[in-house]
Amino acid sequence: MDMAVGIIIGAAFTAIVGSLVADMVNPLIGLFMGGVDFAYLSASVGEATFTYSNFIMAITNFLIIAFFVFMLVRQVNKMKKAEAPAAPAGPTQEELLADILKGLKIK
Repeated sequence: MDMAVGIIIGAAFTAIVGSLVADMVNPLIGLFMGGVDFAYLSASVGEATFTYSNFIMAITNFLIIAFFVFMLVRQVNKMKKAEAPAAPAGPTQEELLADILKGLKIK
């Protein structure tokens, strides 16, 4: 069940990040590149067209998602450390040896 929820949330989060990059980040990058429409940047070599703006958008999506997943895992690990109960203190080595010695003594 947890995995199913994670997949659904992940798909929704990916759509949100895709929209963020396409609608917010790419226009900002385009402004810094002198008003270029960043969404359609491409290079043509013969009949082949390389749309490198899509590649840059995919890298940006990955970096944003990776950052948020990293932060999520970091917080979960912090919560696990805080929840971990302290190990009960057992007998010391000397106490164990004294118990063995008592058991070996013949009355």
